[in-house]
Amino acid sequence: MKGLLGIKLGMSQVIADNGVVTPVTIIQAGPCYVTQVKVADAADGYDAVQMGFQEVKSKRLTKGQLGHLGLVKPSTKHPRRKRSLNVPSLRYLREFRTKTAATYKAGQVLTVSQFEIGDAVDVIGQTKGKGFAGVVKRHGFRGGPKTHGQSDRHRAPGSIGATSSIGHVFKGTRMAGHMGNARYTAQNLKVMRIDSELNLIAVRGPVPGPKGRLVIIQDAAKG
Repeated sequence: MKGLLGIKLGMSQVIADNGVVTPVTIIQAGPCYVTQVKVADAADGYDAVQMGFQEVKSKRLTKGQLGHLGLVKPSTKHPRRKRSLNVPSLRYLREFRTKTAATYKAGQVLTVSQFEIGDAVDVIGQTKGKGFAGVVKRHGFRGGPKTHGQSDRHRAPGSIGATSSIGHVFKGTRMAGHMGNARYTAQNLKVMRIDSELNLIAVRGPVPGPKGRLVIIQDAAKG
């Protein structure tokens, strides 16, 4: 399993030697720290690796978060709660399911060097929030007629169900509502460039979310 947390920086272009221009998204990925390893044989019941990303001041975290990272002095009443991870205070924690969790160690540092140019990856992020939107913008409905005397049906959805024979609106009917701000996965994106010194990775095409938002990079599930 290869995976990292990163911040979307924006889009750019990669120009090949033959002049082909490819749009790419630049992501600052890592360094990430392994903060916890879960194995199926233990009390966790499944295999996973928890990663932390982006250093922040310790005052920005709660005592529970600091204790999880092993950054709180051990209590005399509970000396067994001491954890020595040798990691800084981290803003983001995310978990990756993997069958090779036993090969990782708490405190291990992961960087973009684990990826190679040409790899296929999935990028998971939170899409931009659009607020409340109608069916024309949210679902691409055509709307009502633009003539013949209509006054207020131009962007309306039209009929949403039957009357007496069914008598209710089916669950899942496409209607107006909250648009965006949802988890989205961009699949099978090709890694175009890697800069290990600056912890940058460029993937082909767009990825979800605005600039500055957290994204998750992992091996392509369908690659």
